[in-house]
Order: sequence, then C-alpha cells, then structure tokens
Amino acid sequence: MLVIRLTRIGKKNQPAYRVILTEKTNPVNGKFIEILGSYNPRLKSKQLKVERIKYWLSKGAQPSDTV
Repeated sequence: MLVIRLTRIGKKNQPAYRVILTEKTNPVNGKFIEILGSYNPRLKSKQLKVERIKYWLSKGAQPSDTV
C-alpha cells in the first residue's frame, strides 16, 4: 500500500521535512517513489505539488497522520 509521509532532512537542530510517496513497509528514511513537496516548521513554509498529491490520492495512496 502506498502512503504519503514526511521524512526528515536538514542539519541537527534545524529540521526540515520532505513530503514523499513510498510503500508503507519501507523505512521512514528509506527508498521513496516521488517527492511531493517540502515543509519547514521553523519558517512555517510549505511547498506542495498539489496536482501530484491529488493524483496519488485518487490512485489509492493514504496520507499519514502527520501529513
């Protein structure tokens, strides 16, 4: 099953996250299928590929609780 989740990137004490599409069984920082956007909680900035997210949701992908 496909899932849309966050994976952490960035330096120590400076978190930033990617919104990715991956298999549910893959580890959080493991292999992914596509990058769907990014989120920076320090700057409160979000950059999402809305069309691609809608496409994958229509194909049956489930967003995680955090997303």
